[in-house]
This record gives sequence, structure tokens and C-alpha cells, in this order.
Amino acid sequence: MTSKTPVADRAEHNAFFPSAYSLEQYVPPKTDFDGADHPRVRSGPRKVLMIATDERYLRLEDGALFSTGNHPVELLLPLMHLDAAGYEIEIATISGNMAKLELWAMPAEDAAVQRAYEKFLPQLQSPTRLADARLGPDYAAVFIPGGHGAVNAIPHSPEVSATLNWALDNDRFIITLCHGPAALLATADNEGKSPFDGYSVCVFPDAIDQGPNIDIGYLPGRMRWFVAQRLREHGLRVVNDDMTGRVHQDRKLVTGDSPLASNALGRLAVTAMAESGMHN
Repeated sequence: MTSKTPVADRAEHNAFFPSAYSLEQYVPPKTDFDGADHPRVRSGPRKVLMIATDERYLRLEDGALFSTGNHPVELLLPLMHLDAAGYEIEIATISGNMAKLELWAMPAEDAAVQRAYEKFLPQLQSPTRLADARLGPDYAAVFIPGGHGAVNAIPHSPEVSATLNWALDNDRFIITLCHGPAALLATADNEGKSPFDGYSVCVFPDAIDQGPNIDIGYLPGRMRWFVAQRLREHGLRVVNDDMTGRVHQDRKLVTGDSPLASNALGRLAVTAMAESGMHN
């Protein structure tokens, strides 16, 4: 039987990649991407700002490090739909340092995803520093992909807070999935009040991070906090407790539950923006 023991990352002390068994379960050779035949945007705001994590390691409760980053499918599939619809993608990280990817989750036989990776790789390696992004009327949406790296600095970043509050204040879309909705926590004020209080959201289930992901060696230990629980504490309603590829829209917040939702999230985001009147 394939090993469920997390694999040592030789780059850092006490750091680990997911086990071979967990990758067999979670990383199919191809995604469900079936094309992106969208009408192209010809008027109105046409830029999308993507906030990627620039951090590789997530420190766990016992001090072990999970070698993570942005999940490539969760990052690339929504971008493929947005790009096909004519949106111009700007990639930013908090520091301006390169985005980190979980390349061990790249679908090895998916040619369309590989082409998208090659297209966006220069931006991923040389992103905008988030504080330098010049948000304005030409931006249609902010997109935050998942991957466990999204729970590091992003939920605590004043720059992420300012960006998401800009989107709310200007009636723009916020697109995120899996662990990416942790970004919404950045907007809470000093009393813990969130502008997303009362919103409903899809997110990666805490129960999987607390049990199965450890049992199969995907995570090398227990996380220090959990995204769905923290979102509920900030007044959001989590609509899922499982991982089925579900997507959800509440006002201009568009979310998905896991890598399984990546393709559907891209489709929903493009459709929702087209139907919003933004481009009339």
C-alpha cells in the first residue's frame, strides 16, 4: 500500500510535503476543465486583481511545517475562465515576492492547465506588490485562490483588508475558494466586526483538516486554527460541511469549497459578472 507518511521537505528543518497516498487520492492527472467558451467583455471594468500567497510554509500546532502555497488548480482554472472572457489579470502578493505554488498538486496530464501555467508564470514569479496595486474603475474583481498557504499572512494583512474593502465599497466582485476565504478575516475591525457579517460562503470543511487530512498524511499535524470556524465567529454563514465541488454566490461574493470547485467557480464568476450590469 502507498505510504501515508508525510514526505520530508529537504529544504527546511521539520518540513513536510503530503504523503504519496494523499496525493493519489487528491491529485487526478486531469481536471474537469471542459473549455471556456465565454462571450468576451468589451466594455466596463476589465481587470481582475489576484492576490496570491508568497509564503511556502504553514506552521502547525506542534511546530511542524507544511510545505504549501497556492493550489495550482484553484489558481489556474478560475484564471482560465476569466482570461477567456477577456479579463486582464494582474497578480499581486503582499510582499511583491514571487507567488508560491503547490506544484505537487499540478495535474500532470492536463495540457490546458499546463498551458495556462506557462502563460501566467512570468507574473507569478514577478508579481505586483499589493500595496502598489492601483485599484480603480477599470477593476472588476478581486480573486484569492486557495491552498493552505492562504491562511498565513493574508487573513492578517492590512493591504488585503484595504483591497477587499475597496471591492465592497465599489460594488466589485470578490472570488475565492477552499482556504482562500480566510482572506475575508482581514477586513474585521479592532472589535472583530466584519463587513461580511451576514454573508454566506462556501469554504474547505474544517472537519477534513481536523481528521482525514492528518490521517492520510496530507497534513503533517494539526493546524493552529480553522477557516470555517473563524468565519462563523465573524458572523458568516458557512453553507457546506463537505467537499463536493460546490460553488455559491451571495451578492458579489463568489466562493467554492475545494479544488473540485475550481472549474465551476470560474464559470460562475464570469457569468455573474456578465449578468451584473457591470459591463452595460
